[in-house]
Order: sequence, then structure tokens, then C-alpha cells
Amino acid sequence: MSVPDENRLNFIDYLVFALVLTISALIGVYYKLSGGRQRTTDEYLLANKQMSVIPVSFSLMASFLSAISLLGVTAENYMFGTQFLVINFAYLLGTPIVAYVFLPVFYKLKVVSIYEYLEHRFNRNVRLLASLVFTSQMIIYMSIVLYAPALALNAVTGLSKWTAIISVGIVCTLYCTIGGIKAVIWTDVFQSLLMFTAMIIIVIKGTYDVGGLDVVWERARLTDRLQLFNLDPNPMTRHTVWSLLLGGVFIYASIYGVNQTQVQRMLTLKTLRKSQLSLLMSWPITFLLALLTAFTGLVIFANFWRCDPLVKHHISKADQLLPYYVMKSLSSYPGVPGVIIAGIFCGALSSVSSFVNSLAAVSLEDYVKLFFGKRLTPKTETIVTKLLAMFYGLLCVLLTVVADQMPGLLQASLIVFGVVGGPLLMLFTAGMCCPTCNSCGALTGFIVSLIVGFWIGFGNLLFGAKPIPLSQSIEDCPDIGFNTTQRSQTILISEDKSLSLYNLSYMWFAAFTWITGLIVALIVSKLCGNHNEVNPTLLTPFLRNKDNSKSDEQSDNILL
Repeated sequence: MSVPDENRLNFIDYLVFALVLTISALIGVYYKLSGGRQRTTDEYLLANKQMSVIPVSFSLMASFLSAISLLGVTAENYMFGTQFLVINFAYLLGTPIVAYVFLPVFYKLKVVSIYEYLEHRFNRNVRLLASLVFTSQMIIYMSIVLYAPALALNAVTGLSKWTAIISVGIVCTLYCTIGGIKAVIWTDVFQSLLMFTAMIIIVIKGTYDVGGLDVVWERARLTDRLQLFNLDPNPMTRHTVWSLLLGGVFIYASIYGVNQTQVQRMLTLKTLRKSQLSLLMSWPITFLLALLTAFTGLVIFANFWRCDPLVKHHISKADQLLPYYVMKSLSSYPGVPGVIIAGIFCGALSSVSSFVNSLAAVSLEDYVKLFFGKRLTPKTETIVTKLLAMFYGLLCVLLTVVADQMPGLLQASLIVFGVVGGPLLMLFTAGMCCPTCNSCGALTGFIVSLIVGFWIGFGNLLFGAKPIPLSQSIEDCPDIGFNTTQRSQTILISEDKSLSLYNLSYMWFAAFTWITGLIVALIVSKLCGNHNEVNPTLLTPFLRNKDNSKSDEQSDNILL
């Protein structure tokens, strides 16, 4: 599909894009030349625990909401309505669970890699398997985060796919490698502000073009896109209050509670209370951007509500809606499309840089130091960590080449990302919340939950029902020549809510694998016997013996 000349980015747009990449790189250079100059792994991976609450809060949001989120949430609200917004309230419920159940244990142990906990609680085999699963998951997913927006933007803006991938990938690798986690967190702050800016520009321009907020709201209402209270109890229904609210808690806990990328950011703060505060503060920031992105989808729909570009085949996929609207509506304003495109890629930059840094930490602690630790000096450890960051950054760019040659890899890999979170959450839950669970049960439960997760995940991808979008019209398009009736019939054939695991809503995957794995872990632990007493430090605070002494952290003043 060729891109019309009027929809192509111009020189000023490319200049803005280059400026954003340059600023990100300069932040890395600054932290290479300042402070301790990244000479120790403690500074490189944990910022010497000297970060402050607000930048870490923004970083937690930015590493969570990638470019895929910006494009995907916009498309979700355009195609299916606002029901998905309910997941943000699941995040609100999940935040205190992460802050007071999981985080205190990691903080007490002073770990760099959270998988070190699993060796203390169970054994080295459990640690290595979980770490390898996480590493594989992140390697695949970070290439997707970089590749997916480049593919979508190339289709509708003429932005060279490989120019975007290589430039973003190289810049990301540069500032991660030389600036460490300080550079990652502060670039996340800069990139977060640009993501907000991009969405605000679209909302303002799109709302003005249709005649005001009341028009956006009315067009969404007339097409049943204003949804929040779908109480359908059928677990096969894609999005309901139950799947989003309850299933979303498990998704949130798996991402924020037991994912190296997020936990490592919270460990850069000096006290546990500050770490908890950064997590609590990240929720309103995340919710605000999610709300803004959701409304962006409604605004774009209001502009296209009688001439849908998907039905007219002006674009081929829903995730191209946002860049397509930008080029149709804002291409006459020099530099503005560049700001928005840069904002979208900032979502990719912030996520990939977070993944690169966390992978370097895990590889150092779980592989290199585990086998060669006694032979490494502190200086050598730092050099190895930087080389690992460079390796993973370049690997991310190289894997996008593979992704380009393998149709369907994007969807398959996203399913992998979804079904791995539940088993990992189960493993840490068994360790921290189930004193009777032993290494035999934990390992068996983890393997079983992974197998079940991949089974239902790929089964859903290959054989599951396809979602039906809400009404899309082309009645006001010039030269209508498309058989919309046939299109509707084709969609309706794919609708199926039969009680098959392949039709289970993807929102339940994490919860389903968590429950399955935990039941297996507890049963096998009982059968294996041999229950050794668990060090209370390895259990969540609610299960430790009470004492009257107050933690030093409770008296710390929280300074932003």
C-alpha cells in the first residue's frame, strides 16, 4: 500500500524526531560523565539507591506503557469501546498488593536480580529456570516493542521502517550502555512528557475538528462505544468488568510485583517506604495517560465515524489508526507530526531501554556471577555489565530483522508475553506466601503452569474466537464501492463464546496459570514432604512473627 505524498513526513518532522533521539543520547552522556561515572555495578544497576520518588514513578509508567500500548489502546477504544478502561481500577487494587506483599521481601534481601530470591527460598535450579524464562521472554518482546510501531508508522507515514528501527535501537543501546539506570530513568521522564504531549495534541485538534467534546461523546454514544459495566459472567467474553478487574490484578502483579524490569526501578530508592511511595504515585500517572489514550481513540473515531479508513482499505490494521489520523489531520502543520511520531517512539525507547538494563542485571547476577563470581573484580563486573547491555541492545535490533521475515511472530510473541507472567507470579507467591511449599513443588508447579499457559495461549491464537468490532460506517465516503454487508457476515461467522479453553478471554490467562500452578505446587510439596523451616525474611511481612521493634525505615523522612 503506497503512501500519498501529502501523508509523508517532511524535513522538519524528521528534524524533530532526530532532536528527540539526540536529547535521549545526551542524557546518557551526562550520566557517564557525572557522579560516580558508572564505575560500579551498584551505581550502574541500582543508581547507588540515590534516585528520588517522582522520576522513578514516571519511569515505572513509561516502561509499562510501550508504543504498542499507545497504538493499541487507541485502536481498542476506536474498535470496541471504552470497556477496557476498567483495567485501570484493577491496577489500583494491585498496587498495594505489590507494595506490601512482594516489594518488602526484595528490599529486605538487598537483591539486584529478583531471581536470587528463588535460590534462597528454593534452590538454584528454580532460580535458573525462572531467570531463563524471563530472559527469553524479554529478548523476544523487546524486539516486538521496537518493530511493531515502526511497521505501523511505515505503512501510513512513509517513515522508513529500518531507519526508525536502527536509529532508535542504536540510541537506546548507547544511553543504556554508558549511562546506566540513571540515564534510563531520566530519559523515561523526558519521554513520558513527550508521550503526554503527543496524545494531548491529537485530542485538542481532533475535538476541535468535529465541533467539540459533546460531538465526540454523542458519536461514541450512538455507536455503543461508551461501555464500562459489561457484567457478563461468561469467561469467554473478551472484556467484562470481571475479567478486567479480577484478571487485571494478576496481570498487574505479574508485571510490577515479580518482573525484574519494574522491581529494579523501585530498588533504586534509599528506603522501602520511598519505593512503595513511587509505586503508589505511578498509578495516577499511568491512569492519566491511559485515560488520555482511550479518549484519543474516541476522538479519532468521531472524525472517521462516517468514513472508516479500515473499511475503505486506506489502512490494513487497527494499530495504524493513530498515525493515519495524524497524517490526515496534522500534516499541514510542519513539525507537529514529527512531535507525535517521536512521542510514539518514546514509548518504544522507554520500554526497550528498561528491558536492556534489566536483562544486563539478570545476566550478570544469575549467569555470570553465579558461575564466575569469585574470579571477577568489581571493575571487571562493571565492564561485563556494560557489555551485556550493549549486547542486548544490539540483539534487539537484529531480532527485528527476523521478525520482518516471519509473519505472525508479533501476535505469537505477545501471547508468550502474556502467558509467562502468571507462572512467574505463581512461583514468587508460592515462595513468599506459602511456607509449606518446597522446591520440588515449586518447580513442578512452575513447569506445569508454563505448559498450560502456552497451550491455552497458542490455542487461543490459532483456534480461538476473533473479536467483533462495533459498527463502522462508510456512508459519507466519496465513491462508495465496498460491500460492507459481506464484511459483516464474515465477522459474525468467527464469533464463538462456547466453553472452550481456546475461547477463554486473554485477560484470564495470568490468573488461570497462577491458580493451576499454585494448586500443583502445593499438592506436590505435600507429596514430597521434607518441609524445612523457612527463614522468615523470605516470607511476606504478613506471615512473619510480630516483634515490637520498629524498622529504621519507618522513621525515615520521605523526600521527593
